[in-house]
Amino acid sequence: MLEGKTFLITGIADAHSLAMYTAREIIKNGGKVVCTGLGVSPHHKDLSDKARAFLNKNYHDFKAAVQQELGDSMTAILDVTIDDNIASFAQELATKNIQLDGLLHAIAMDKTIRNKEVKPLIDVTLQEFCETMDVSAYSLISLTRHLLEHQVLQPGASICSLSYIAAAQVTFHPYRNMSIAKAALERITVELADELGRKHQIRCNALRFSPFMGSKAGNATLRQEDVDISSEKSPLGNARPEDLAFEIVHLFRPQCRITGEIRHVDGGYHIIG
Repeated sequence: MLEGKTFLITGIADAHSLAMYTAREIIKNGGKVVCTGLGVSPHHKDLSDKARAFLNKNYHDFKAAVQQELGDSMTAILDVTIDDNIASFAQELATKNIQLDGLLHAIAMDKTIRNKEVKPLIDVTLQEFCETMDVSAYSLISLTRHLLEHQVLQPGASICSLSYIAAAQVTFHPYRNMSIAKAALERITVELADELGRKHQIRCNALRFSPFMGSKAGNATLRQEDVDISSEKSPLGNARPEDLAFEIVHLFRPQCRITGEIRHVDGGYHIIG
């Protein structure tokens, strides 16, 4: 299905990341992947020893997971908060003549969530709000722009972004600041579907997935009871990570005319009042 196609996969932290499931499924379907993770780049300035150690460990774990799960797939450092880092990454792809047929945006960050406790929205600072919005939502715009400017993202490509039901309604697993960023990400995805579809025939869709504790992000924010409640309420139970990967690969198919969608891969949880 994806023979001869190459896709950018962001947001892999380890072998259990949702983005990793998608990368594996792309390869199963004949495609190739370029994977990005956090690390120390030439564009990072004045890092503290603690920050440098964190970034170095993060990149080591990310690269080891990719090598173990995806073989010799290309890896690169990408910090979407640094515009020069995005530009140099896009230039590297162009220099290597790597053409992308799509990308998965699976990047999110919210410093207001600590030890599974969510800071009340009324107490969220402007800096915390903007940092979360920058990484979790605006980065889709900046990353796509640079890939287009360097003629790396091909006409007819497909973009998918990861979201969840809390972007639309208050849920039993309380998110505040991140929910707003995911709502923005979904709106950005839909607007880009119109802009990029008309200009480049590029498709853009967002996917809302079930609560999932297998990933680092999910384990940092969810409790087991959250996952159990969702599974109990969903007609089919919670969706599996493989289900999400199947749907993304479906949306990555060449010549697919699905765009501007907010797709639910959640076992039907979204239909429950």
